[in-house]
Amino acid sequence: MGDYTGYIWIVLMLALFYFMLIRPQKKKEKADRILRNSLKPGDLIVTIGGFTGRVLNVKDDIVTFETGADRTKLTIKKWAIQSKESPEEESKTEELPENNGQEDKTE
Repeated sequence: MGDYTGYIWIVLMLALFYFMLIRPQKKKEKADRILRNSLKPGDLIVTIGGFTGRVLNVKDDIVTFETGADRTKLTIKKWAIQSKESPEEESKTEELPENNGQEDKTE
């Protein structure tokens, strides 16, 4: 039994390594891939560089979006998209009051 103890520890360490590092990374990659493949015109996006805007066009691995008050059009690769927000979510956040119905009481 003593000869197999070393092998058991190695197998346990590999299993721990898989469940703590590899599996969560693969889940995150899958979620990112689904997010980028579900883009459609009208979605609000944030790029990894911090640019925000509304998607105008999606082709293969290229996304065109507009940003800013002057509606500047930018073309980026899909991998540069960090997150997505649907237009319905934007309208819900705009309707919320800033102070949640409470008045500022300064004394």
